[in-house]
Amino acid sequence: MKYSHATKVAASLVALAICSGAAFAQKGKFDSGKDEYDSNCAVCHGSDAKGKGPYIEFLRLAPTDLTTLAKRNGGVLPVNRLYETIEGANVPAHGSRDMPIWGGAYRAEAREFLVGPNQNREGYVRSRILTLIDYLNRVQVR
Repeated sequence: MKYSHATKVAASLVALAICSGAAFAQKGKFDSGKDEYDSNCAVCHGSDAKGKGPYIEFLRLAPTDLTTLAKRNGGVLPVNRLYETIEGANVPAHGSRDMPIWGGAYRAEAREFLVGPNQNREGYVRSRILTLIDYLNRVQVR
């Protein structure tokens, strides 16, 4: 049975949330989604994800308030759109966009650190993106 990319992303996100969301949200526990966000997103989107990070003055466009993504999408977090934006899908090779293409950065990391023929580099990239989306889901204004 073939599944669409959107179905695979949604299923992976659900599995990730079930396996990790509750544990990571507990006080005192390591939160890989927050760590991913703080490492790669907070400089532009702010530590509170509201779009007012310290790099804002260097950007042509103001960063998005990531806490209102679901609210602006009828109460549903736009997981597929988020995944594609973070991954860098549908961006011309020499196109202009302020936001880094994290999928490319994660792939470069995977090539550097996951050496050998049996490494799941795409799984590594997918898990990094889904971990970040899980965190963004948890910071949504409801």
